[in-house]
Amino acid sequence: MISPAELVSRHTDLDEGASEYLQRMMGSWGALSDLSFSDLLLVVPLRRPNDGRWVVLGQIRPTTGATLLRVDLVGHGIDGADWEGIEEALETGTVSVGTIPLAEVLPTPPSPTVAAPSDAGLATGASGRNLGSSPPTGEVPAIGERALLESLPVRCNGAVVAVVARVGPLVERRKGRLERVYRDLYQRLASMVAAGEFPQAGEEAVTEDAPRVGDGLLVTDAEGRITYASPNAMSALHRMGVSEVVEGHRMSELGVEEAAVDAALATGKPVIEEVERRPDVIVLVHCTPLVESGTSTGAMVLLRDVTDLRRLDRLLLSKDAAIREVHHRVKNNLQTISSLLRLQARRLDAGKGREALREAERRVRSIAVVHEILSRDPGDQVPFGEIVAALVRMTEDSVIPGHEVGISVEGSAGDLPADVATPLALVLAELLQNAVEHAFSDRAEEAEPAAGPEKPEPTAAADSCSSVPGHVRVLLANDESILTLEVRDDGRGIPEGFDIDATTSLGLSIVRDLVRSQLGGAITMRNDGGAAITIEIPLRPGHHVRVGQL
Repeated sequence: MISPAELVSRHTDLDEGASEYLQRMMGSWGALSDLSFSDLLLVVPLRRPNDGRWVVLGQIRPTTGATLLRVDLVGHGIDGADWEGIEEALETGTVSVGTIPLAEVLPTPPSPTVAAPSDAGLATGASGRNLGSSPPTGEVPAIGERALLESLPVRCNGAVVAVVARVGPLVERRKGRLERVYRDLYQRLASMVAAGEFPQAGEEAVTEDAPRVGDGLLVTDAEGRITYASPNAMSALHRMGVSEVVEGHRMSELGVEEAAVDAALATGKPVIEEVERRPDVIVLVHCTPLVESGTSTGAMVLLRDVTDLRRLDRLLLSKDAAIREVHHRVKNNLQTISSLLRLQARRLDAGKGREALREAERRVRSIAVVHEILSRDPGDQVPFGEIVAALVRMTEDSVIPGHEVGISVEGSAGDLPADVATPLALVLAELLQNAVEHAFSDRAEEAEPAAGPEKPEPTAAADSCSSVPGHVRVLLANDESILTLEVRDDGRGIPEGFDIDATTSLGLSIVRDLVRSQLGGAITMRNDGGAAITIEIPLRPGHHVRVGQL
C-alpha cells in the first residue's frame, strides 16, 4: 500500500511541513477515536479535481466500540454531496456536523468496464477513485442506513490543511459517567485540533505498545489532581499498590510517580514514561496536556500495564545474551584448538605432517571468524563482508615474505544466513590460500635474483613483478536469489585436463563437497588470463544454478 507521505506528494499541494504534521496527527489520534466511539478518516484536498475532491490519508478504528467502517479507505478519493461538510470545514475552519449514508462510505470495487485513468494506480470506485491501494471489499450496509459525519478542521501554522472526518453512530451509547467524561474529553481535544494545538510540536513518536483510552484513563485538573479514573485505570493503579480512592488526589499522594504529569502541565507537551512501582509491575504512562488558549487546563493520562511485555523483552534480551555467549565460547574453543594445532606443527620436522597441521589450523581459524561475528550480533543474518575482510587479512599474513600477492575485493554479498556464511567462509579461505600458494609459484621463481657478480639493472616492469608477483580478485554479487562468489587470479591458470571431481587435493575436495552438498550450489572453473573459479549458491528454495567446468 502507498504511504501517506507518498499520497501527499503525488496528489496534493501540501508542503513537507504540513505532511509531517499530518503524520504526527496519525500517530496521536487514537485517543480521539476512542473517546468519541467513532471511526476517523484524515482527509486532504486533491490537486487534480478529476481524481475526486479529497483523498483519505489515514484511518483509525475505536477500541472502545464497534466500527462502522469495515473496509480500509486509505488511498481512496472521495466526492459527492454527502461529503460537503468536509468542504465547509476546509473553507470556514469550523466544525461541520451532518449525516452520511453508510453505503456511500463503503465504495465497491471498480467496474471492469470503466476506462482506466491516465495516472498509474488510479481506479474508479463508487465514491471516487482509489489513489494507491487495492479496492476495498466488505459487507455493504442496508440501503438508507446513515451515520453521523463530523468534519473537524486540522490547522498547521494557522492554515487549515486537512479535515478529520468522524463517522459515528447516530444513536449515542447510554449516557453514563464514563460516556459523559469521554465525550467531554473528546470535545476538549477536538478544540485543540481545530486551534492547531494537537498534536503538539515536539511530541515524542508514539510506539506500538503506547496505551489507548481503553487501557486506562485518568483526567486531572490544572493542579494535577485526579478528577476521573476509568475502571481499567483503577485496575492498573491497584497493580501498583494503590487501594484508596484516587479522585481528588495527586498521584504523588497515592505513592505513584507523577513526573510525567508535572512535566506535561509545565511544558504543554506530551510525555511518555514507564513507571516501575514494584519490581514486578511496570506501567506505561502517556500524559497529554489539555490546552486552551495556550494554557494547560488539565491533562489526559493514559495507563497501560506492560509488565508482561517487558518480561518478554527481558527474556529476549537474556536469550540474545546467552546466544552471544555461546558463540563467544565456541570462538574461544576454536581459537584454542587452532593454537594447539599450531604448537604441534612447530614440534614436527618440515614435511607433509607439519603442512597438514598448518592447513587444519587455518581451516579452524576460518570457522572461528564466523563465530566471532555472531558473538557480537546473534541474529540469523551475518554481514559476510566482515568475514571476507578477515579472511583476506588471514591469507595475506600467510604469504611467504618477498613474494607478496595483492588481494582485492569487489562487490558485496550482503547479509547471509549463518548456515550459509560458515561453510562459505571455509570455501573462500581454501580458494584464497590455493591461489596464493599455487597460482604464482612459477613467477616467484623467475623473480629470484640472477647468480653471478653482475646483476642487470631492474626495469620498472621487473621491479613491479618482483614486488607484487600476482594479484587475486574476489568478486561478490547477491541478487537475493543467487549468491555469486568468484575468485580470479592472473597466475599460471588451471592445468589442462584438470577435473575437480577427480582431484586429490584435500582443499579443493573440501570446496567441492561444501558447495555441492551443504550449500546446494555449483562450481565453474575456467582459464581467463589466469584461473577463474565461480561459485553460485541459491538463497531461495526453488532457485537452481548451472553446473559446469570449462
